Amino acid sequence: MFADRHVLRVVAARFISRVGGEAAFFVGIWGKAAFELEADAGDIALVMAALGISSLIGTSIAGLLVDRFDPRRVLIGAEFVFVPVMIGMVFADTLPALTVMVFFVGLVGAPVFTAIASFGPYLTDDPDRLGQVNGYIEGASWSAFVVGPAAGAVLAGTIGVDSIFVLDAATSVLAAILVFGVTVRQLRTSEERGGGFSELKDGFTFTYGHRRLRFYILLGSTVWIMFGTFSSLEALFFRDILGVEIETLGWVNSIFGLGLVGGTWVASRLTSKYRTARTLAIVVALTGLGSLLYVGTDRLGIVIGAGVVWGSIIGMMAPLHRTLIQLNSPDEYVGRIAGVTHIHSEVGHLMPLAIAPPLAAAFGIQPTLIAAGLLVALVAVAAIPAASRLDRTRIVVVPPTGLPDPLDEPKSVSH
Repeated sequence: MFADRHVLRVVAARFISRVGGEAAFFVGIWGKAAFELEADAGDIALVMAALGISSLIGTSIAGLLVDRFDPRRVLIGAEFVFVPVMIGMVFADTLPALTVMVFFVGLVGAPVFTAIASFGPYLTDDPDRLGQVNGYIEGASWSAFVVGPAAGAVLAGTIGVDSIFVLDAATSVLAAILVFGVTVRQLRTSEERGGGFSELKDGFTFTYGHRRLRFYILLGSTVWIMFGTFSSLEALFFRDILGVEIETLGWVNSIFGLGLVGGTWVASRLTSKYRTARTLAIVVALTGLGSLLYVGTDRLGIVIGAGVVWGSIIGMMAPLHRTLIQLNSPDEYVGRIAGVTHIHSEVGHLMPLAIAPPLAAAFGIQPTLIAAGLLVALVAVAAIPAASRLDRTRIVVVPPTGLPDPLDEPKSVSH
Protein backbone atom coordinates (compact mmCIF):
# COMPACT_ATOMS: atom_id res chain seq x y z
CA MET A 1 0.00 0.00 0.00
CA PHE A 2 2.73 2.46 0.94
CA ALA A 3 4.55 1.70 -2.33
CA ASP A 4 1.93 4.08 -3.76
CA ARG A 5 3.46 7.49 -3.09
CA HIS A 6 0.11 9.23 -3.60
CA VAL A 7 -1.49 7.23 -0.79
CA LEU A 8 1.60 7.87 1.32
CA ARG A 9 1.38 11.62 0.75
CA VAL A 10 -2.30 11.73 1.71
CA VAL A 11 -1.68 9.64 4.82
CA ALA A 12 1.31 11.80 5.83
CA ALA A 13 -0.64 15.01 5.22
CA ARG A 14 -3.52 13.74 7.29
CA PHE A 15 -1.19 12.83 10.15
CA ILE A 16 0.59 16.18 10.16
CA SER A 17 -2.59 18.23 9.89
CA ARG A 18 -4.32 16.27 12.64
CA VAL A 19 -1.37 16.57 15.04
CA GLY A 20 -2.00 20.31 15.14
CA GLY A 21 -5.77 19.87 15.06
CA GLU A 22 -5.95 17.45 17.99
CA ALA A 23 -3.61 19.60 20.07
CA ALA A 24 -5.71 22.68 19.28
CA PHE A 25 -9.04 21.02 20.08
CA PHE A 26 -8.36 18.98 23.20
CA VAL A 27 -5.81 21.24 24.89
CA GLY A 28 -6.05 24.55 23.03
CA ILE A 29 -9.80 25.20 22.75
CA TRP A 30 -11.05 23.04 25.63
CA GLY A 31 -8.12 23.94 27.85
CA LYS A 32 -8.28 27.67 27.18
CA ALA A 33 -12.02 27.73 27.80
CA ALA A 34 -12.16 25.56 30.92
CA PHE A 35 -8.85 26.29 32.62
CA GLU A 36 -7.79 29.79 31.52
CA LEU A 37 -11.15 31.49 30.96
CA GLU A 38 -12.93 29.46 33.70
CA ALA A 39 -15.90 28.46 31.52
CA ASP A 40 -18.81 26.48 32.92
CA ALA A 41 -20.78 23.77 31.10
CA GLY A 42 -23.03 26.32 29.39
CA ASP A 43 -20.07 28.39 28.19
CA ILE A 44 -18.32 25.34 26.71
CA ALA A 45 -21.57 24.20 25.11
CA LEU A 46 -21.85 27.62 23.44
CA VAL A 47 -18.30 27.36 22.12
CA MET A 48 -19.01 23.87 20.77
CA ALA A 49 -22.29 25.08 19.25
CA ALA A 50 -20.42 27.80 17.37
CA LEU A 51 -18.01 25.16 16.08
CA GLY A 52 -20.83 22.82 15.07
CA ILE A 53 -22.99 25.40 13.31
CA SER A 54 -20.10 26.80 11.30
CA SER A 55 -18.97 23.26 10.43
CA LEU A 56 -22.44 22.59 9.02
CA ILE A 57 -22.11 25.59 6.73
CA GLY A 58 -18.58 24.66 5.67
CA THR A 59 -19.50 21.04 5.06
CA SER A 60 -22.52 21.94 2.91
CA ILE A 61 -20.24 23.86 0.58
CA ALA A 62 -17.32 21.43 0.74
CA GLY A 63 -19.14 18.35 -0.54
CA LEU A 64 -20.22 20.24 -3.64
CA LEU A 65 -16.68 21.57 -4.18
CA VAL A 66 -15.18 18.07 -3.94
CA ASP A 67 -17.52 16.76 -6.66
CA ARG A 68 -16.66 19.74 -8.87
CA PHE A 69 -12.92 20.06 -8.31
CA ASP A 70 -11.71 16.85 -6.50
CA PRO A 71 -10.59 16.52 -2.86
CA ARG A 72 -6.96 17.41 -3.55
CA ARG A 73 -7.68 20.97 -4.62
CA VAL A 74 -10.30 21.49 -1.92
CA LEU A 75 -7.92 20.24 0.78
CA ILE A 76 -5.04 22.46 -0.36
CA GLY A 77 -7.22 25.56 -0.47
CA ALA A 78 -8.87 24.87 2.87
CA GLU A 79 -5.57 24.20 4.67
CA PHE A 80 -4.08 27.52 3.51
CA VAL A 81 -7.19 29.50 4.47
CA PHE A 82 -7.12 27.77 7.86
CA VAL A 83 -3.75 29.34 8.76
CA PRO A 84 -4.77 32.97 9.47
CA VAL A 85 -7.91 31.80 11.25
CA MET A 86 -5.90 29.67 13.65
CA ILE A 87 -3.43 32.49 14.29
CA GLY A 88 -6.43 34.61 15.26
CA MET A 89 -7.14 32.15 18.10
CA VAL A 90 -4.03 33.46 19.86
CA PHE A 91 -5.77 36.80 20.38
CA ALA A 92 -9.08 35.38 21.68
CA ASP A 93 -8.69 36.34 25.36
CA THR A 94 -12.35 36.37 26.41
CA LEU A 95 -15.09 33.75 26.11
CA PRO A 96 -17.09 35.80 23.54
CA ALA A 97 -13.95 36.32 21.44
CA LEU A 98 -13.06 32.64 21.71
CA THR A 99 -16.58 31.67 20.62
CA VAL A 100 -16.39 33.93 17.55
CA MET A 101 -12.98 32.62 16.51
CA VAL A 102 -14.05 29.01 17.01
CA PHE A 103 -16.94 29.71 14.61
CA PHE A 104 -14.41 30.56 11.90
CA VAL A 105 -12.29 27.54 12.80
CA GLY A 106 -15.29 25.31 12.07
CA LEU A 107 -16.16 27.18 8.88
CA VAL A 108 -12.77 26.65 7.25
CA GLY A 109 -11.90 23.39 9.02
CA ALA A 110 -14.97 21.46 7.82
CA PRO A 111 -13.83 21.42 4.15
CA VAL A 112 -10.56 19.83 5.27
CA PHE A 113 -12.49 17.00 6.92
CA THR A 114 -14.89 16.55 3.99
CA ALA A 115 -12.04 16.48 1.47
CA ILE A 116 -10.04 13.87 3.39
CA ALA A 117 -13.19 11.79 3.91
CA SER A 118 -13.67 11.75 0.12
CA PHE A 119 -10.11 10.83 -0.88
CA GLY A 120 -10.42 7.02 -0.89
CA PRO A 121 -12.39 6.58 -4.14
CA TYR A 122 -10.06 9.10 -5.84
CA LEU A 123 -7.08 6.87 -5.04
CA THR A 124 -8.50 3.42 -5.91
CA ASP A 125 -11.56 1.74 -7.42
CA ASP A 126 -10.89 -1.65 -5.80
CA PRO A 127 -13.27 -2.37 -2.87
CA ASP A 128 -10.72 -4.28 -0.77
CA ARG A 129 -8.00 -1.70 -1.39
CA LEU A 130 -10.51 1.06 -0.59
CA GLY A 131 -10.94 -0.43 2.87
CA GLN A 132 -7.16 -0.44 3.30
CA VAL A 133 -6.79 3.15 2.10
CA ASN A 134 -9.48 4.32 4.51
CA GLY A 135 -7.85 2.29 7.26
CA TYR A 136 -4.49 3.94 6.66
CA ILE A 137 -6.00 7.43 6.46
CA GLU A 138 -7.92 6.85 9.69
CA GLY A 139 -4.79 5.29 11.17
CA ALA A 140 -2.93 8.51 10.42
CA SER A 141 -5.70 10.47 12.11
CA TRP A 142 -5.62 8.30 15.19
CA SER A 143 -1.82 8.28 15.31
CA ALA A 144 -2.06 12.06 15.38
CA PHE A 145 -4.47 11.61 18.26
CA VAL A 146 -1.55 10.07 20.16
CA VAL A 147 0.98 12.76 19.25
CA GLY A 148 -1.25 15.87 19.07
CA PRO A 149 -2.68 16.03 22.60
CA ALA A 150 0.73 15.13 24.04
CA ALA A 151 2.33 17.95 22.05
CA GLY A 152 -0.44 20.25 23.28
CA ALA A 153 0.22 19.21 26.87
CA VAL A 154 3.95 19.95 26.53
CA LEU A 155 3.34 23.34 24.89
CA ALA A 156 0.66 24.33 27.42
CA GLY A 157 2.93 23.40 30.31
CA THR A 158 6.01 25.18 28.94
CA ILE A 159 5.36 28.00 26.44
CA GLY A 160 1.65 28.49 27.05
CA VAL A 161 -1.67 27.39 25.58
CA ASP A 162 -1.66 29.95 22.74
CA SER A 163 1.46 28.38 21.23
CA ILE A 164 -0.73 25.38 20.34
CA PHE A 165 -2.65 27.46 17.80
CA VAL A 166 0.62 28.47 16.10
CA LEU A 167 1.50 24.77 15.86
CA ASP A 168 -1.85 24.03 14.21
CA ALA A 169 -1.30 26.76 11.63
CA ALA A 170 2.16 25.40 10.78
CA THR A 171 0.94 21.81 10.38
CA SER A 172 -1.78 23.00 7.98
CA VAL A 173 0.85 24.55 5.70
CA LEU A 174 2.93 21.36 5.70
CA ALA A 175 -0.14 19.22 4.92
CA ALA A 176 -1.09 21.41 1.96
CA ILE A 177 2.44 21.15 0.54
CA LEU A 178 2.37 17.36 0.81
CA VAL A 179 -1.01 16.98 -0.91
CA PHE A 180 0.11 19.28 -3.73
CA GLY A 181 2.11 16.37 -5.19
CA VAL A 182 -0.81 13.90 -5.15
CA THR A 183 -2.38 12.68 -8.40
CA VAL A 184 -6.01 11.58 -8.16
CA ARG A 185 -7.90 9.40 -10.59
CA GLN A 186 -10.71 10.96 -12.56
CA LEU A 187 -14.16 9.91 -11.43
CA ARG A 188 -17.27 9.93 -13.56
CA THR A 189 -19.05 13.26 -13.25
CA SER A 190 -22.56 14.36 -14.05
CA GLU A 191 -22.97 15.41 -17.66
CA GLU A 192 -25.24 18.25 -16.69
CA ARG A 193 -24.77 20.52 -13.73
CA GLY A 194 -27.39 22.65 -12.12
CA GLY A 195 -26.75 25.50 -9.76
CA GLY A 196 -24.94 24.94 -6.49
CA PHE A 197 -28.16 24.60 -4.49
CA SER A 198 -29.62 22.17 -7.01
CA GLU A 199 -26.55 19.93 -6.88
CA LEU A 200 -26.53 20.03 -3.09
CA LYS A 201 -30.20 19.07 -3.03
CA ASP A 202 -29.50 16.16 -5.40
CA GLY A 203 -26.87 14.89 -2.98
CA PHE A 204 -29.34 14.88 -0.11
CA THR A 205 -32.09 13.35 -2.25
CA PHE A 206 -29.90 10.51 -3.44
CA THR A 207 -28.52 9.82 0.03
CA TYR A 208 -31.89 9.75 1.76
CA GLY A 209 -33.45 7.73 -1.06
CA HIS A 210 -30.82 5.01 -0.68
CA ARG A 211 -31.85 2.71 2.16
CA ARG A 212 -28.37 1.39 2.81
CA LEU A 213 -26.71 4.81 2.91
CA ARG A 214 -29.52 6.13 5.07
CA PHE A 215 -29.00 3.33 7.58
CA TYR A 216 -25.23 3.80 7.80
CA ILE A 217 -25.44 7.57 8.18
CA LEU A 218 -28.22 7.59 10.77
CA LEU A 219 -26.56 4.88 12.83
CA GLY A 220 -23.28 6.78 12.76
CA SER A 221 -25.09 9.96 13.83
CA THR A 222 -26.03 8.36 17.16
CA VAL A 223 -22.32 8.16 18.01
CA TRP A 224 -21.97 11.86 17.28
CA ILE A 225 -24.82 12.62 19.67
CA MET A 226 -22.74 10.96 22.37
CA PHE A 227 -19.63 12.84 21.25
CA GLY A 228 -21.60 16.11 21.45
CA THR A 229 -22.39 15.38 25.09
CA PHE A 230 -18.73 14.70 25.75
CA SER A 231 -17.72 17.92 23.95
CA SER A 232 -19.59 20.06 26.46
CA LEU A 233 -18.80 18.01 29.58
CA GLU A 234 -15.57 16.03 29.20
CA ALA A 235 -13.22 18.91 30.08
CA LEU A 236 -15.33 19.50 33.20
CA PHE A 237 -15.20 15.77 33.99
CA PHE A 238 -11.41 16.07 34.10
CA ARG A 239 -11.48 19.33 36.07
CA ASP A 240 -14.28 18.63 38.57
CA ILE A 241 -14.57 14.82 38.86
CA LEU A 242 -10.95 13.76 38.39
CA GLY A 243 -9.50 16.97 39.81
CA VAL A 244 -6.55 17.18 37.42
CA GLU A 245 -4.69 20.02 35.68
CA ILE A 246 -4.95 21.19 32.06
CA GLU A 247 -1.96 19.11 30.87
CA THR A 248 -3.74 15.89 31.88
CA LEU A 249 -6.34 16.51 29.16
CA GLY A 250 -3.58 16.15 26.60
CA TRP A 251 -1.81 13.18 28.15
CA VAL A 252 -4.96 11.10 28.68
CA ASN A 253 -6.24 11.79 25.16
CA SER A 254 -2.81 10.91 23.81
CA ILE A 255 -2.98 7.50 25.51
CA PHE A 256 -6.57 7.17 24.26
CA GLY A 257 -5.13 7.58 20.77
CA LEU A 258 -3.10 4.39 21.16
CA GLY A 259 -6.37 2.49 21.29
CA LEU A 260 -7.63 4.34 18.22
CA VAL A 261 -4.56 3.30 16.24
CA GLY A 262 -4.96 -0.34 17.25
CA GLY A 263 -8.63 -0.39 16.31
CA THR A 264 -7.92 1.18 12.93
CA TRP A 265 -5.28 -1.47 12.24
CA VAL A 266 -7.93 -4.15 12.82
CA ALA A 267 -10.46 -2.34 10.59
CA SER A 268 -7.99 -2.10 7.70
CA ARG A 269 -7.73 -5.90 7.71
CA LEU A 270 -11.42 -6.75 7.80
CA THR A 271 -12.43 -8.99 4.92
CA SER A 272 -15.68 -8.53 3.02
CA LYS A 273 -17.26 -11.16 5.27
CA TYR A 274 -17.16 -8.70 8.17
CA ARG A 275 -17.60 -5.49 6.18
CA THR A 276 -21.34 -5.54 6.85
CA ALA A 277 -24.14 -3.48 8.32
CA ARG A 278 -24.49 -5.97 11.18
CA THR A 279 -20.82 -5.63 12.10
CA LEU A 280 -21.22 -1.86 12.10
CA ALA A 281 -24.26 -2.02 14.39
CA ILE A 282 -22.40 -4.28 16.83
CA VAL A 283 -19.33 -2.04 16.87
CA VAL A 284 -21.49 1.07 17.41
CA ALA A 285 -23.15 -0.69 20.38
CA LEU A 286 -19.71 -1.49 21.78
CA THR A 287 -18.73 2.16 21.28
CA GLY A 288 -21.57 3.23 23.57
CA LEU A 289 -20.69 0.60 26.17
CA GLY A 290 -17.00 1.46 26.00
CA SER A 291 -17.73 5.04 27.04
CA LEU A 292 -19.15 3.71 30.32
CA LEU A 293 -15.74 2.31 31.25
CA TYR A 294 -14.20 5.70 30.53
CA VAL A 295 -16.53 7.96 32.55
CA GLY A 296 -17.88 5.49 35.10
CA THR A 297 -15.14 6.17 37.64
CA ASP A 298 -13.36 9.01 39.43
CA ARG A 299 -9.98 7.29 39.38
CA LEU A 300 -7.53 8.58 36.78
CA GLY A 301 -5.73 5.25 36.39
CA ILE A 302 -8.95 3.47 35.44
CA VAL A 303 -9.87 6.28 33.02
CA ILE A 304 -6.52 5.86 31.26
CA GLY A 305 -6.90 2.08 30.87
CA ALA A 306 -10.54 2.38 29.79
CA GLY A 307 -9.54 5.03 27.27
CA VAL A 308 -7.34 2.53 25.44
CA VAL A 309 -10.20 0.00 25.27
CA TRP A 310 -12.79 2.55 24.20
CA GLY A 311 -10.40 4.11 21.70
CA SER A 312 -9.76 0.75 20.02
CA ILE A 313 -13.50 0.30 19.46
CA ILE A 314 -13.91 3.79 17.96
CA GLY A 315 -10.79 3.22 15.87
CA MET A 316 -12.39 0.14 14.32
CA MET A 317 -15.78 1.78 13.81
CA ALA A 318 -14.72 4.95 11.96
CA PRO A 319 -13.00 3.44 8.85
CA LEU A 320 -15.61 0.66 8.64
CA HIS A 321 -18.38 3.27 8.62
CA ARG A 322 -16.64 5.37 5.96
CA THR A 323 -15.84 2.38 3.72
CA LEU A 324 -19.44 1.10 3.78
CA ILE A 325 -20.68 4.53 2.76
CA GLN A 326 -18.11 4.91 -0.03
CA LEU A 327 -18.86 1.46 -1.45
CA ASN A 328 -22.41 2.68 -1.99
CA SER A 329 -21.47 6.11 -3.37
CA PRO A 330 -21.57 6.59 -7.16
CA ASP A 331 -18.57 8.49 -8.52
CA GLU A 332 -20.45 11.72 -9.18
CA TYR A 333 -21.90 11.78 -5.66
CA VAL A 334 -18.80 10.91 -3.59
CA GLY A 335 -18.18 14.43 -2.29
CA ARG A 336 -21.80 15.28 -1.65
CA ILE A 337 -22.49 12.01 0.17
CA ALA A 338 -19.38 12.65 2.30
CA GLY A 339 -20.80 16.12 2.92
CA VAL A 340 -24.19 14.74 3.95
CA THR A 341 -22.43 12.31 6.28
CA HIS A 342 -20.45 15.12 7.87
CA ILE A 343 -23.57 17.30 8.16
CA HIS A 344 -25.29 14.50 10.06
CA SER A 345 -22.29 14.14 12.35
CA GLU A 346 -22.35 17.88 13.06
CA VAL A 347 -26.11 17.89 13.69
CA GLY A 348 -25.67 14.93 16.02
CA HIS A 349 -22.84 16.78 17.71
CA LEU A 350 -24.99 19.91 18.15
CA MET A 351 -28.15 18.26 19.46
CA PRO A 352 -26.96 17.55 23.02
CA LEU A 353 -25.29 20.95 23.50
CA ALA A 354 -28.60 22.55 24.47
CA ILE A 355 -29.59 19.86 26.96
CA ALA A 356 -26.32 18.44 28.32
CA PRO A 357 -25.49 21.46 30.57
CA PRO A 358 -28.93 21.56 32.29
CA LEU A 359 -28.89 17.76 32.64
CA ALA A 360 -25.43 17.97 34.18
CA ALA A 361 -26.66 20.69 36.54
CA ALA A 362 -29.66 18.57 37.57
CA PHE A 363 -28.10 15.09 37.72
CA GLY A 364 -24.35 15.63 37.62
CA ILE A 365 -21.65 15.57 34.96
CA GLN A 366 -20.82 11.89 35.34
CA PRO A 367 -24.41 10.52 35.22
CA THR A 368 -25.12 12.60 32.11
CA LEU A 369 -22.08 11.20 30.29
CA ILE A 370 -23.01 7.66 31.32
CA ALA A 371 -26.56 8.13 30.03
CA ALA A 372 -25.25 9.29 26.65
CA GLY A 373 -23.24 6.08 26.23
CA LEU A 374 -26.16 3.88 27.24
CA LEU A 375 -28.42 5.60 24.72
CA VAL A 376 -26.04 4.85 21.85
CA ALA A 377 -25.68 1.21 22.91
CA LEU A 378 -29.45 0.68 23.12
CA VAL A 379 -30.14 2.28 19.74
CA ALA A 380 -27.42 0.20 18.05
CA VAL A 381 -28.64 -3.07 19.57
CA ALA A 382 -32.16 -2.25 18.40
CA ALA A 383 -30.77 -1.66 14.87
CA ILE A 384 -29.12 -5.11 14.55
CA PRO A 385 -32.20 -6.83 13.03
CA ALA A 386 -32.51 -4.11 10.36
CA ALA A 387 -28.78 -4.39 9.68
CA SER A 388 -29.10 -8.15 9.17
CA ARG A 389 -31.92 -7.60 6.67
CA LEU A 390 -29.72 -5.18 4.70
CA ASP A 391 -26.89 -7.70 4.61
CA ARG A 392 -29.15 -10.31 3.02
CA THR A 393 -29.62 -8.03 0.00
CA ARG A 394 -26.45 -6.68 -1.55
CA ILE A 395 -26.69 -4.42 -4.55
CA VAL A 396 -24.83 -2.61 -7.28
CA VAL A 397 -25.25 1.12 -6.87
CA VAL A 398 -26.12 3.16 -9.96
CA PRO A 399 -26.91 6.87 -10.18
CA PRO A 400 -30.69 7.20 -10.18
CA THR A 401 -32.77 9.06 -12.68
CA GLY A 402 -35.95 9.33 -10.64
CA LEU A 403 -33.98 8.65 -7.43
CA PRO A 404 -35.78 5.40 -6.48
CA ASP A 405 -34.66 3.23 -3.56
CA PRO A 406 -32.03 0.89 -5.07
CA LEU A 407 -33.21 -1.94 -2.82
CA ASP A 408 -36.46 -2.02 -4.73
CA GLU A 409 -34.52 -3.67 -7.58
CA PRO A 410 -31.86 -5.92 -6.06
CA LYS A 411 -28.99 -6.72 -8.40
CA SER A 412 -25.73 -8.39 -7.52
CA VAL A 413 -22.88 -8.04 -5.07
CA SER A 414 -21.80 -4.77 -3.54
CA HIS A 415 -21.99 -3.66 0.05
